Amino acid sequence: MANEDAELGHDMLSDEARERLRIIARTAVGDSLRSVTYFTRTDFEQVYLRSDLERDADLSSFIGAEWQSFQLTQDTYGGSELGDYQYTIRAFENGYLLRVTTDREGVFITTDGLTMTDVESCATALEETLENWREGNLGEPEDE
Repeated sequence: MANEDAELGHDMLSDEARERLRIIARTAVGDSLRSVTYFTRTDFEQVYLRSDLERDADLSSFIGAEWQSFQLTQDTYGGSELGDYQYTIRAFENGYLLRVTTDREGVFITTDGLTMTDVESCATALEETLENWREGNLGEPEDE
């Protein structure tokens, strides 16, 4: 895979952690993958951006909206008969956003297209990876 993210500015994640997120997303959604962004409440790192896309997205606003939405979801549905939150899918005219979030960090990917199989596969792998990082395995991100 070409290093299409060479100038995205890395400092939150180890090379191993970045590569893990890219592999998860590319394996699940293939060439329809648009971007991968890791985030915490205070910072973010775009670890992949497809080469045909502009770097003009306001990621700070995206991150703020995703945290607010995560908190609202937790407050609204926490303890309901639906069970624990797993992930969020947002559909747009030109693609989709899949967000997997814990109480301290999250990842969102954007794609041209998604199937429910893609969503389940990617969300499960991202969720497991974030949990492993929390436990100190698999190239855990540096502390905030």
